[in-house]
Amino acid sequence: MTTVHERAVTAVADELSVWPASTTEPRAGHPAVGGVPLAEIADRFGTPVYVLDEGEVRERCRTYRHAFPDAEVLYAAKAFLCRAMVHWMEEEGLGLDVCSAGELELAVTTGFPPERIVLHGNAKSPRDLESALRLGVGRIVIDSPSEIARLAAAVGPGGHQRVMVRVVPGISAGGHAKIRTGTDDQKFGLSISDGYAQHAIARILDQPQLELTGLHCHLGSQITTVKPYLAAVRRMVGLMARLHEQHGLLLPELDLGGGHGIAYRPGDEALDLTTLSRKVRTELAEACASAGLPVPRLIIEPGRAVVGPAGVALYHVLAVKRSGDRTFVAVDGGMSDNPRPALYGVRYAPRLIGRHSAEPLAPVTVVGRHCEAGDVLAESELPADVRPGDLLAIPVAGAYHLSMASTYNLVGRPPVAAVHEGRARLLVRRESLDDIRSRDVGL
Repeated sequence: MTTVHERAVTAVADELSVWPASTTEPRAGHPAVGGVPLAEIADRFGTPVYVLDEGEVRERCRTYRHAFPDAEVLYAAKAFLCRAMVHWMEEEGLGLDVCSAGELELAVTTGFPPERIVLHGNAKSPRDLESALRLGVGRIVIDSPSEIARLAAAVGPGGHQRVMVRVVPGISAGGHAKIRTGTDDQKFGLSISDGYAQHAIARILDQPQLELTGLHCHLGSQITTVKPYLAAVRRMVGLMARLHEQHGLLLPELDLGGGHGIAYRPGDEALDLTTLSRKVRTELAEACASAGLPVPRLIIEPGRAVVGPAGVALYHVLAVKRSGDRTFVAVDGGMSDNPRPALYGVRYAPRLIGRHSAEPLAPVTVVGRHCEAGDVLAESELPADVRPGDLLAIPVAGAYHLSMASTYNLVGRPPVAAVHEGRARLLVRRESLDDIRSRDVGL
């Protein structure tokens, strides 16, 4: 029979299951990440603040390289990008998947090799394409028929650019309708079912300055089962077989995108990378053998699964208010630094830190400071004595927080502090009121 102490230890372990692996709690209520106490980070950098565990990011890169030893692994920069992340990705042997001239130029000016970068985007601007060609990006993923002529003209008759085509395989997968991108009823890619993908490929083959290296698809985000990826492999290889039959084309690359689901709260499902790798590679080999095709090199694009679990967001409680049967705990951030709950209903597991409470847990709604009823960060439980001045930590905050942040209500965006081996350092400084005022140039 387990003791009270053993049950308490198990409960804490379950609670910390979605935290970075380096998390320790030498004293109850005082967790540390990367060897640095979180309360100390809040004191040093203020709140809100994002904490990013460098060791966790690097270990997740290595996990992908180990699980997919023969594949090209591209980090999806849209999840979170700064110069340190660019540096870490290069050192860990990953490529980059970028969606704009801004992401691309930040990467290249930090020293990342442009040939290891892929440019995406359903509506690439002239600047996006100009930057990609000027900097020598490795591949450009064509997302619409109009891009073919634009890109060919920009490359010029004597130029050369490697391209892929984003194909819509007609597969519904992902955690929410707003993050499903593999079906025909959304803005990304070219459909197999209506023939637009095949028509675009034929047009590309008529452009000698464009080299088609492969097909690309991305099913969505927060996918926690392998089955949709296997269906995508079959449909993409089927298209490759038809292209070989019609054009004699043997494409050397197949990009299955990312969307690998992670756990945001204890007990949530997450995609098993070992199973994904084994089954996808088997399915790809068998499908190609049946079609009489050589096996293309696989490309994958994890973003959230690399950086999401490495981040923790820290907030101070500003107010506690009871209304009817609900208790609202308001913090000094909200939808300006994490719009995901308002956009598609994501919920987190906040935790009281900086002190130990012996009070029982009670249901609360953690809300932000912004003038929107939808500014809700979490429906969760906190100690019944939670009060203004307390410090809250929200794990799994590394992806799509700062990258999607805004200055709503003219609240500056938070800083990012990296922790590693007992040290904390600033990666991205807090956006100040002076920063905001400096952009306002007219009266």
